[in-house]
Amino acid sequence: MSKIETNQSEHIRPSWDEYFISLADTVASRATCDRGRSGCVIVKDKQILVSGYVGSPRGLSHCDEVGHLMKQVIHEDGKVTQHCVRTVHAEQNAITQAARRGIALDGSTLYCRMTPCRTCAMLIINCGIVRVVCEKKYHAGLESEEMFKESGVKIEFVHDEIQHYEGQKG
Repeated sequence: MSKIETNQSEHIRPSWDEYFISLADTVASRATCDRGRSGCVIVKDKQILVSGYVGSPRGLSHCDEVGHLMKQVIHEDGKVTQHCVRTVHAEQNAITQAARRGIALDGSTLYCRMTPCRTCAMLIINCGIVRVVCEKKYHAGLESEEMFKESGVKIEFVHDEIQHYEGQKG
């Protein structure tokens, strides 16, 4: 026994995935749309390359300032859902940050709140990201999961449950 006794429990370091997911959650605190405050971190060799969060394009008004820009989407099964289209997704913002700074993403891992949407999945595949780690599942993420599988991008979930967010329909 040590001469100095403390009431503190032993510190347990998070795994690399836990660490980067928690950083993506911190990045999400900068998001400017209350319907989906998401963040994203892209990493290679345990080093952060770029991050991104949900927000409007440069110079345009944010949802938090002027409200949502809602559009209806009619799905193949006839279901109609509402989506805010004012913002750029966290994954898209991270990928564009890499492009602006000349950072190659080939062979990297992307950490995000939930399964990327179809458009984000296509961008992820095309820029060479090889692994996606999601905190939870997106309620409409099955198509993205199938695209990742077909293209060889590994997708993993920290929690096997669906992410719910403000104003979600269905």
